[in-house]
Amino acid sequence: MRKIVTGLFMSLDGVVDAPSTWAGPYFDDQLTEMMAAGIAQADAILLGRRTYLEFAAMWPGQDRSLPMARFLNDTPKYIVSGTLQDLEWGPASLVHGDLAREIDTLRRQPGRNIQVPGSPTLVRWLLGHRLLDELSLTIAPIVLGSGLRLFGEASEHIPLTLAESVTLGTGALAVTYRVSS
Repeated sequence: MRKIVTGLFMSLDGVVDAPSTWAGPYFDDQLTEMMAAGIAQADAILLGRRTYLEFAAMWPGQDRSLPMARFLNDTPKYIVSGTLQDLEWGPASLVHGDLAREIDTLRRQPGRNIQVPGSPTLVRWLLGHRLLDELSLTIAPIVLGSGLRLFGEASEHIPLTLAESVTLGTGALAVTYRVSS
């Protein structure tokens, strides 16, 4: 069975919203290598509607020499949305209806990991439905004070097991948790 994995930037106070506006100082070669290793293990992308629209406006014009640009532009994308009709940035397919069943069906298909880059609302939903296998966070040493928090509305206990942690040269922490059964 494939794994659903995610990678998010998070501030020390739990904000995952708009990392493009605050996470730049924490990007370095070490983090770039770690991100490249993660995407090399995936052959599908799962996105929420908002992240899909943001990425569709940004990534098609990026230089293909960037591993992330190649990955995002060329990899099959599964978009969770009840409102989108047309997916102009492809290859892409809509996921709607019984989301838990549809996403579990994706997991059972042969292949490598399904990567969820961004999409914090979807990540929270996946965690709550026990469909996320690994949660990777780059925790930046910055307090933002406001913005969407990954765990701001968690209503139940979700046990996680630390799989890996690395202190980056920028002072950020890269941690990966496995969702416990």
